[in-house]
Amino acid sequence: MRFACLAVGLSLWATFAAAAELEVEEHRRYEGTGARVLNILSTADLEVFDPFLRAFHSENPGLTLDYTVVSSTELHRAILEGAAFDVALSSAMDLQFQLVNDGFAQSYQSSTTGLLPDWARWRDRIFAFTSEPAVVVISTERFAGLPVPTTRQELIAVLRDNPGRFQGAVGTYDVRDSGLGYLFATQDARATDAYWRLAEVMGRLSPRLYCCSGQMIDDVTEGRLALAYNVLGSYAADRLAGDSGGRVQILRMTDFTNVILRTAIIPKTARDVQAAGALIDALLVTGLRESPGDWPLPPLRETLEGAGVGFGPIRLGPALMVYLDPLNRRAFLDEWENAIEQR
Repeated sequence: MRFACLAVGLSLWATFAAAAELEVEEHRRYEGTGARVLNILSTADLEVFDPFLRAFHSENPGLTLDYTVVSSTELHRAILEGAAFDVALSSAMDLQFQLVNDGFAQSYQSSTTGLLPDWARWRDRIFAFTSEPAVVVISTERFAGLPVPTTRQELIAVLRDNPGRFQGAVGTYDVRDSGLGYLFATQDARATDAYWRLAEVMGRLSPRLYCCSGQMIDDVTEGRLALAYNVLGSYAADRLAGDSGGRVQILRMTDFTNVILRTAIIPKTARDVQAAGALIDALLVTGLRESPGDWPLPPLRETLEGAGVGFGPIRLGPALMVYLDPLNRRAFLDEWENAIEQR
């Protein structure tokens, strides 16, 4: 028994050491009755993911779940550097795909993974379990008397024509640090020239730059921002569910909508592949549910299939890595900095 405890202790120490260099945002352990520990690295906030984790833990009481929340760029770096995690869950599907393409993920197959459509998995190494649109969140008070924009061109017009109202009150991602923000920005730029015009207009308004959707949404809710651009719709809906006063409104642009797939991989360094597979299967069962239910993360079926070009999910595939090429990334960031950080 003493040696078994020592082994568990060493395993926990190794996990802690691997995560010690990470910029951890949140962390929680769900203690099990046995010695096995499933180490999960994720970009999903605990507030959002806790209901799923509790349900999975109740079905697997002998398993301890160790859940660590980091940014998408931190998660990517950690897996590249060999941190010992059994599952990696991220909203930055391009960075996840790059890890898979470069050999940092293990293959996994089950009857459940076989139920996924082709666009939601790739070579049995990366699995989508939600589809989530990017939305605009606005303060109804700050927009009082102004037309509510429904397209990017209309958003450009309202920001351009009312600089006094929006100076210092527009929030967007710092795409240099946010993997999800970079994905949204590059997909916007691929879809329409209006993105660069919008970036220039926002740049003249001294925008506030963020790492995460949740912080932007909170700042709109608390009146520090008039508008947050390209935040996750699932987070917005969850945070604003209690906004009975109608102070905040969620806008889904009608010209096109980026829909990301939140994905799961089993890193090469995973110690408990069996438990990791069980977690992925549970995620996929939840993701393939017929209706949204109580969990704020939307199911895969909410993909607007057949709704037209520009309104479906971003597909898993090599095209995701175009803007991850170092030269392409530097060129994109140079143009973004010129637009957003105007002096």
